[in-house]
Amino acid sequence: MPAARSRRSRQSAAPKVGFVSLGCPKALVDSERILTQMRAEGYETVPTYDAADVVVVNTCGFIDSAVAESLDAIGEAMAENGKVIVTGCLGAKSAMIREKFPDVLSISGPQDYQTVMEALHKAVPPQHDPFVDLLPPQGIKLTPRHYAYVKISEGCNHKCSFCIIPSMRGKLRSRPVDEVLREAERLVKSGVKELLVISQDTSAYGLDLKYASAQWRDRDYETRMRDLCRGLGELGVWSRLHYVYPYPHVDEIIPLMAERKILPYLDVPFQHASTKVLKAMKRPAAAENTLKRLAAWRAICPDITVRSTFIVGFPGETEADFEELLGWLQEAKLDRVGCFQYSPVEGATANDLPGAVPDEIKQDRYDRFMQVQAKISTAKLKAKIGQTIDVLVDETGGEAVIGRSWADAPEIDGKVYLSCDRPLKVGQIVKAEVIQADAYDLNAEVLDE
Repeated sequence: MPAARSRRSRQSAAPKVGFVSLGCPKALVDSERILTQMRAEGYETVPTYDAADVVVVNTCGFIDSAVAESLDAIGEAMAENGKVIVTGCLGAKSAMIREKFPDVLSISGPQDYQTVMEALHKAVPPQHDPFVDLLPPQGIKLTPRHYAYVKISEGCNHKCSFCIIPSMRGKLRSRPVDEVLREAERLVKSGVKELLVISQDTSAYGLDLKYASAQWRDRDYETRMRDLCRGLGELGVWSRLHYVYPYPHVDEIIPLMAERKILPYLDVPFQHASTKVLKAMKRPAAAENTLKRLAAWRAICPDITVRSTFIVGFPGETEADFEELLGWLQEAKLDRVGCFQYSPVEGATANDLPGAVPDEIKQDRYDRFMQVQAKISTAKLKAKIGQTIDVLVDETGGEAVIGRSWADAPEIDGKVYLSCDRPLKVGQIVKAEVIQADAYDLNAEVLDE
């Protein structure tokens, strides 16, 4: 008993940190790495400002709304706690933060884990105890146990006129392929059923390392997308690729999708279809014939799912440019599509382009774009009625069991609402027959085992 009391007292003495994580999955991975290091050093996370000795805010600064959300989060943490460490993309604009919040303890940019930890050490010294501060092999994850993001590189070499990511996260810096595959293997051993590969440009992976070779499981792999996918295919779980530019070498991974080594799913940020607009955006794939490339992919893997994002109302976009985009969309028949109305981003060169599109026209083009895509999506999903699909269960509480097919990435794509006579577990993969569909989601009945 005395030993047990001593153990509890050491645990209660652990320094407590409140943590706010904002932004995209890449920022989420940064948060996971900071939290993993904090746990390794004996820090404890708490859910309220009152219980925290210090608060870390991992910010986003990509677009104006994200900047406003980050500043609001910093302000709330300052008001409720007073001891705040700021990191993340908005941290690259330290003068803005310092002017508004002069008393924040520290400001650092994205991936600057060392500065965050140094600020934590200064604010609340660590009290590490190796007997009670246990760290799981896969580190600390902010996603549910059954899926995880795997960041394969930092930064970007492109100079898209609407984007300031390179100025915040720097140029491309790829992780060696063996390091990525070992992390993926640890995640699978911990129970992860779906790996989501992310970066700023997944198709450029390894370019900066000159595709250096490394060994994993006693086999040679090059640090390039094709070999990474080949390795992930050995793990026996869903592996999903995000942020893939439609370069010719992407064709090399489509056969792996046809063989189900990785999911037949590509997240390709096309952004537009007008050559003039793409040139103004300085998109790296502006010269690629994307419709022919889509047709070639579908010829190899007929059930491949392609999702993308687009911007309407970019400076200089005419009605003819927008009609060209709609025509491309109707021909491309993408499975999943997101659309954004262009908004200026501080520091982006697109701000200086002529031909600003009025807000009411942006809204009209957004509405028309989404109406066209809704019809495409509805037709594609209704064609699945009667098919048997694999579904990964995400939620089991409440009135419905909710999952996703391999054609749906978490939080950004559709859902599958399941009916079943037996209890299901989160993370379980089941076979189900599609019985109903709308523009975005499916209803399905789980089949008997």
